Amino acid sequence: MRKDKLIGFGIAVCAFCFSYNTTMGEIVTGKESIDPVGNTTASASAWDNVGKGLKGMWGNVDMRHSRDVVPEMFDRGSNNLTAWRGERVAAKLLLWATTDVDGVKCNIGDFVSDKGKLPSEIADAGFVRYTISNIPYEVGGKEIIVPDMIDSQTVSDIPAKTVLPVWVSINVPSDAAPGKYTSTVVVASENGDKISFPLNLTVQNQTLPAGRDWNYHLDLWQHPSAVARVEGLKMWSDEHFAALRPVMERLRDAGQKVITATLNKDPWNHQCFDGYENMIEWTLNADGTWKYDYKVFDRWVELMMEIGIKDMINCYSMVPWNCELEYFDAAKGKKVTVVAQPGTEMFETMWSPFLVDFKKHLSDKGWLGITNMAMDERAPEQMDAAVGLLARYAPEMGFAIADMHKSYKKYAQMRDVCVAQGQAADHADILERRAKGLNTTFYVCCNPQYPNTFTNSQPYEAELLGWYGLALDYDGMLRWAYNSWPADPVNDSRYGNWNGGDTYLIYPGNRTTVRFERLIDGIQSAEKVRQLRKQGVDTSEIEKYLGYIRALDINDSALPWRQIMSGAKEALNRASEK
Repeated sequence: MRKDKLIGFGIAVCAFCFSYNTTMGEIVTGKESIDPVGNTTASASAWDNVGKGLKGMWGNVDMRHSRDVVPEMFDRGSNNLTAWRGERVAAKLLLWATTDVDGVKCNIGDFVSDKGKLPSEIADAGFVRYTISNIPYEVGGKEIIVPDMIDSQTVSDIPAKTVLPVWVSINVPSDAAPGKYTSTVVVASENGDKISFPLNLTVQNQTLPAGRDWNYHLDLWQHPSAVARVEGLKMWSDEHFAALRPVMERLRDAGQKVITATLNKDPWNHQCFDGYENMIEWTLNADGTWKYDYKVFDRWVELMMEIGIKDMINCYSMVPWNCELEYFDAAKGKKVTVVAQPGTEMFETMWSPFLVDFKKHLSDKGWLGITNMAMDERAPEQMDAAVGLLARYAPEMGFAIADMHKSYKKYAQMRDVCVAQGQAADHADILERRAKGLNTTFYVCCNPQYPNTFTNSQPYEAELLGWYGLALDYDGMLRWAYNSWPADPVNDSRYGNWNGGDTYLIYPGNRTTVRFERLIDGIQSAEKVRQLRKQGVDTSEIEKYLGYIRALDINDSALPWRQIMSGAKEALNRASEK
């Protein structure tokens, strides 16, 4: 391994890891913890049977692979991909060797068919880096090493007796000619190794719109404060907003529809490593009147809308987790924190003047019709007080809720309802709400354990969420955090009592993950099925598999969900042929 890339942490249990350089925006090779799952006598002895030089094969995108276990034939995946025009698809390579391999590069050739070719630039290969996570379903001290972050480096070393996955992504052009294409991925190293991997792509005569134009209602909560911290930037500075743009453009391309905004100080009471900074400054003037400064809120919303995320603005929260509100008291010359419990006099005293002023501001900006006062898993009695106050002072504004009490049934006109995955909305309610132009989605967060998007989840679970939502006829899904990073996510994905990766789906430096890419796979599948239905295409074979998903317990990991999903995807490919 090249010494100019090493960072010595002096930790005896480590072998290889990565550090994020905020100034240069680079991942620097360093040390990474040993994988206790792969570090066994059996896996160690298997390396003795590996020949000299770099080895490789197509791996299975559905499953993660231990860094310390020699790949076997049952790990083999397909190098035959099928896609619509405009779709993003992926395959995975596994590379390994018994000795250090330096300077590994991946070169992807043009995609050639009898009708012409697609340029190699439509594809890219990213080395998948390992991070610490929890042993599945065991939150606590036990840990494993899992492959998650798809790096943007174009060159990587492979330490002896380790496996390095490579994520090969293809963005099929929307104007690609349908047909069968062939390409080759050539992997070479400074040691003189060279391996060629054939890659086949079938482009179907269907077109998937750009993510911003999908009907799927995706709501991944954004966290601007985390970006400022990892980049070392002043909160809400010009440099901070510039750093936010590419991170949110990636989210837009996944189909995001909602802007996450904060009304006061951290509405979730610091459940993440970084608190949520308020976007609106509250001031109590000496004469008892209120003044609200919306500069940051406006700039954030305008940035997101300019990017293309503009369907809803969900504002958190009239009922923050600790019910605290912060304002500057001009008479006292200092900030003051009060507790405003829903239903109390203080609750109305604090929120009624704000709602009146906020409503006027939103109306002036032209945003009133898409703005919701949003609450997260609040008790029914708290909901009653908040909804009642909003109805009196700002009935033109919408309401949004992440609901684990079926509270949505009490409020027929609630604009954005998201129910916990384990407490499914009644289908009749979904249809009735849809007929009124109202949105109904589901969410996962720290629960359920399966399926989910933790770093210790198997990658296919993220795609399965898309099929689940389609089967139950939801309009989309929510997850509680897109980029709420822990202290050092590149090296350790855990935070607090949560499963590893629970608080984020991408990495600092705008690096995607295997689980985020697989989540997009599920969204694309749902979007494609709905498009085929509108075209009047026979989707009966697909509907059979969706029926299985509705009938079986989605939270039972022992059921053959990979086979069910594979069958559904094959049926989708057949239905898409024309």
